[in-house]
Amino acid sequence: MTGKRLLVVDDQPELGEIVRHVAVEMGYDVLVMTHGKDFMQAFEVFQPTTVMVDIIMPEIDGIELVNWLNDRGCDAKVIVASGSQPEYATLAKSIGGAKGLDISSIEKPFRTSTLRAALRDTDDC
Repeated sequence: MTGKRLLVVDDQPELGEIVRHVAVEMGYDVLVMTHGKDFMQAFEVFQPTTVMVDIIMPEIDGIELVNWLNDRGCDAKVIVASGSQPEYATLAKSIGGAKGLDISSIEKPFRTSTLRAALRDTDDC
Protein backbone atom coordinates (compact mmCIF):
# COMPACT_ATOMS: atom_id res chain seq x y z
CA MET A 1 0.00 0.00 0.00
CA THR A 2 1.11 3.52 -0.70
CA GLY A 3 -0.19 6.97 0.13
CA LYS A 4 -1.62 8.51 3.25
CA ARG A 5 -3.89 6.19 5.24
CA LEU A 6 -5.70 7.32 8.39
CA LEU A 7 -7.26 4.84 10.81
CA VAL A 8 -9.59 6.49 13.34
CA VAL A 9 -11.20 5.02 16.43
CA ASP A 10 -13.76 7.10 18.32
CA ASP A 11 -16.91 5.89 20.04
CA GLN A 12 -18.77 8.96 18.75
CA PRO A 13 -19.63 8.13 15.12
CA GLU A 14 -20.40 11.78 14.29
CA LEU A 15 -16.90 12.86 15.25
CA GLY A 16 -15.38 10.06 13.20
CA GLU A 17 -17.32 11.26 10.17
CA ILE A 18 -16.06 14.82 10.64
CA VAL A 19 -12.49 13.50 10.78
CA ARG A 20 -13.15 11.36 7.68
CA HIS A 21 -14.47 14.34 5.73
CA VAL A 22 -11.50 16.58 6.58
CA ALA A 23 -8.91 13.85 6.00
CA VAL A 24 -10.37 12.79 2.63
CA GLU A 25 -10.18 16.43 1.50
CA MET A 26 -6.49 16.29 2.45
CA GLY A 27 -5.84 13.21 0.31
CA TYR A 28 -6.06 10.47 2.95
CA ASP A 29 -7.67 7.08 2.54
CA VAL A 30 -9.68 6.79 5.76
CA LEU A 31 -11.20 4.01 7.86
CA VAL A 32 -13.28 4.96 10.91
CA MET A 33 -14.03 2.52 13.72
CA THR A 34 -16.15 2.98 16.83
CA HIS A 35 -14.69 0.10 18.87
CA GLY A 36 -11.14 -0.70 19.92
CA LYS A 37 -11.38 -4.35 18.83
CA ASP A 38 -12.40 -3.31 15.32
CA PHE A 39 -9.48 -0.86 15.24
CA MET A 40 -7.07 -3.65 16.22
CA GLN A 41 -8.37 -5.93 13.46
CA ALA A 42 -8.24 -3.20 10.82
CA PHE A 43 -4.76 -1.99 11.80
CA GLU A 44 -2.82 -4.92 10.34
CA VAL A 45 -4.75 -5.02 7.08
CA PHE A 46 -5.06 -1.26 6.45
CA GLN A 47 -1.45 -0.45 7.42
CA PRO A 48 -2.16 3.17 8.36
CA THR A 49 0.42 5.92 8.07
CA THR A 50 -1.49 7.85 10.75
CA VAL A 51 -3.85 6.77 13.51
CA MET A 52 -6.21 8.88 15.58
CA VAL A 53 -7.29 7.35 18.88
CA ASP A 54 -9.98 8.62 21.23
CA ILE A 55 -8.81 8.29 24.83
CA ILE A 56 -12.11 7.76 26.65
CA MET A 57 -14.00 4.81 25.15
CA PRO A 58 -15.85 1.82 26.58
CA GLU A 59 -14.22 -1.62 26.75
CA ILE A 60 -10.80 -0.78 25.24
CA ASP A 61 -9.69 2.78 25.90
CA GLY A 62 -7.14 4.89 24.08
CA ILE A 63 -4.36 4.31 26.60
CA GLU A 64 -4.73 0.55 26.10
CA LEU A 65 -4.58 1.09 22.34
CA VAL A 66 -1.44 3.23 22.65
CA ASN A 67 0.18 0.38 24.59
CA TRP A 68 -1.04 -2.08 21.96
CA LEU A 69 0.47 0.07 19.19
CA ASN A 70 3.74 0.22 21.14
CA ASP A 71 3.79 -3.57 21.44
CA ARG A 72 3.49 -3.87 17.66
CA GLY A 73 6.33 -1.47 16.93
CA CYS A 74 3.91 0.93 15.23
CA ASP A 75 5.68 3.41 12.96
CA ALA A 76 2.53 5.36 12.07
CA LYS A 77 2.07 8.84 13.47
CA VAL A 78 -0.34 8.68 16.40
CA ILE A 79 -2.78 11.44 17.36
CA VAL A 80 -4.62 10.97 20.65
CA ALA A 81 -7.87 12.87 21.13
CA SER A 82 -9.45 13.70 24.46
CA GLY A 83 -12.30 15.93 25.47
CA SER A 84 -13.31 15.41 29.05
CA GLN A 85 -9.99 14.29 30.54
CA PRO A 86 -7.03 16.05 28.88
CA GLU A 87 -4.67 14.61 31.49
CA TYR A 88 -5.33 11.17 30.00
CA ALA A 89 -4.07 12.43 26.64
CA THR A 90 -0.95 13.70 28.40
CA LEU A 91 -0.50 10.28 30.02
CA ALA A 92 -0.93 8.51 26.67
CA LYS A 93 1.61 10.85 25.05
CA SER A 94 4.09 10.15 27.86
CA ILE A 95 3.61 6.39 27.60
CA GLY A 96 3.81 6.35 23.81
CA GLY A 97 6.70 8.78 23.58
CA ALA A 98 8.73 6.89 26.16
CA LYS A 99 8.38 3.76 24.06
CA GLY A 100 9.23 5.44 20.77
CA LEU A 101 5.88 6.29 19.22
CA ASP A 102 5.61 9.48 17.19
CA ILE A 103 2.66 10.80 19.18
CA SER A 104 0.78 14.06 19.55
CA SER A 105 -2.60 15.09 20.91
CA ILE A 106 -5.65 17.11 20.00
CA GLU A 107 -8.32 18.35 22.38
CA LYS A 108 -11.99 17.75 21.64
CA PRO A 109 -14.06 19.48 20.58
CA PHE A 110 -11.65 20.74 17.96
CA ARG A 111 -11.96 23.12 15.06
CA THR A 112 -11.48 21.65 11.63
CA SER A 113 -8.49 23.97 11.20
CA THR A 114 -6.88 22.37 14.28
CA LEU A 115 -7.53 18.91 12.86
CA ARG A 116 -6.07 19.92 9.50
CA ALA A 117 -2.95 21.23 11.25
CA ALA A 118 -2.54 17.96 13.19
CA LEU A 119 -2.93 15.93 9.98
CA ARG A 120 -0.57 18.24 8.07
CA ASP A 121 2.04 17.62 10.78
CA THR A 122 1.80 13.92 9.95
CA ASP A 123 2.53 14.64 6.29
CA ASP A 124 6.14 15.43 7.25
CA CYS A 125 7.00 11.80 8.02
